[in-house]
Amino acid sequence: MSSIANPVPEPASMKLGELVALLVAMTAVVALAIDMMLPALGNIAADLGTAHSNDRQYVITAYLLGFGGAQLVYGPLSDAYGRKPVIMGALGLFLVATLVCMLSQSFEMLLAARVLQGAAAAACRVIATAIARDLTAGRRMAEVMSMVMTVFMAVPVLAPSLGQLILFVLPWQGIFGFLLIFAFALMVWLHFRMPETLHPEFRQKLGFGNSYRAFAEAMTTRLTLGYTLAGAAFFSGLYAFLGSSEQIFAEHFELGDRFPLAFAAIALGMGVTSYANSKLVMRLGQRRLSHWALIAFTIISAAHAGMLMAGVDNLLVFIIMLAAAMALLGLIGANFSALAMEPVGHIAGTASAAYGFMTGVLAALAGAYIGQLYDGTPVPLVMGQAAMGGLTILVVLVTERGRLFANSDEDEAAPDTPA
Repeated sequence: MSSIANPVPEPASMKLGELVALLVAMTAVVALAIDMMLPALGNIAADLGTAHSNDRQYVITAYLLGFGGAQLVYGPLSDAYGRKPVIMGALGLFLVATLVCMLSQSFEMLLAARVLQGAAAAACRVIATAIARDLTAGRRMAEVMSMVMTVFMAVPVLAPSLGQLILFVLPWQGIFGFLLIFAFALMVWLHFRMPETLHPEFRQKLGFGNSYRAFAEAMTTRLTLGYTLAGAAFFSGLYAFLGSSEQIFAEHFELGDRFPLAFAAIALGMGVTSYANSKLVMRLGQRRLSHWALIAFTIISAAHAGMLMAGVDNLLVFIIMLAAAMALLGLIGANFSALAMEPVGHIAGTASAAYGFMTGVLAALAGAYIGQLYDGTPVPLVMGQAAMGGLTILVVLVTERGRLFANSDEDEAAPDTPA
C-alpha cells in the first residue's frame, strides 16, 4: 500500500492503511463517548440520584453542548500552533474529564465533566479532517475520507452493545474506564507515529479579528447561513433520539439489556445510506438527493406520529418506521454540510467550524427540549422529529428562494456575497 506524502520531512512516512486507521480512531472517540453511554443512563440516574427520570438525558446533552461549542476553537489553534500539539493537549484534557466522570459523586459534577469531555473530543473531529487535508489532496483525500467514514459507520452500531457488555461485569464507571484507556492508547499512537503535518509556511497568526471576520462572513452568506440553520433543525431530531432512546426502548418497550440491539438496527440503516450517498451524490447532485430525502423523512415521521396517536404502538412497527426515517439522515447530513460550504471555499476552515458550532449547539438545545417532553411513550419524540422536519423544509425553501431539487450546475452562478 502506498505511503502518504508528508509535507514535513520525517524519518518514516505513514502508510495509507495506518493513516486511515488513525483517523478512524480519532473520530471514533467522539461517537464512543456518546453511544457507549446509552445503556448506562438508567444506572447513572439511579446511582447518582436525579430529580426527574428524564434528567438522565442531560448526560448526552451536556456532552453534545461541549462538543458543539468548542469546535470554533480548534481550527484557529491548530493553524497557529500545529495539529499535533493541539490534538495531544485536547486528548490530555479528555483524559482528565473522563477521570472526573469516573469519580463523580453527584449528578451535577458528572454533567460538568461531560461538558468538558465533549469540548475536548471536538478536537478529534476538527483535526482529523485537517490532518487528512495536510497529507492528501484531491481524489486521494476523497478516498481517505471515504474509507474513514465507511469504517466509522460501524461505531454507532457496535458502541451501545460494547457499553452493555461492560455493564454486565462492571458498574457504569467501567465505561468511562474504557474511554480512558482508548484515549490514552490513541495519545501513545499519535506521539510515536504521527509527525506534525502542518507545513511551517502554512501556519497562521492566531488573531481574534481575522477569525471573527471570517465567522461573520460565513454567517451572513445566504446559502451558508440557511443550510446551517437547516442542519441545526434537522439534527435536533437525531439528538432527541440519542437522549431518549434508552428510555423508549429499555422502559417503554421493556427491552432492558436488549436495548442495544434495537439501537443497532436503526444505526445500521444510517450507515448504509451514508455509504450510498457517496455513490449517488455525483450522479444525482446534493440538492436533489437531500431535498427529496428531507421530504421523505418528514412524511414518514408525520405518518408514524399519526399511527402512534391512533394507538399503533408496538416494537416492530416502531423500529421499522423510525429506522426508515432515520436512515434518510445519511442522505441529508453530509449534503447539507457540503451545500453550506459551497460559497465560502476561501474561508473553508472557519466556515466549517462555524457550521459545526452552530448546528451542534442549536441542535443539542432543541433536541434536549424534545427529549424532555418524554412522557413514557414515543409520541413526543416522533412528533418532534416530524415538526423539525417540517421546519427544515421551510428553512430550505427560504434559503433556495422557493426552488428545490435543482442541482448546482443547473443554478445560476451563486455570488459569494453576504445575504
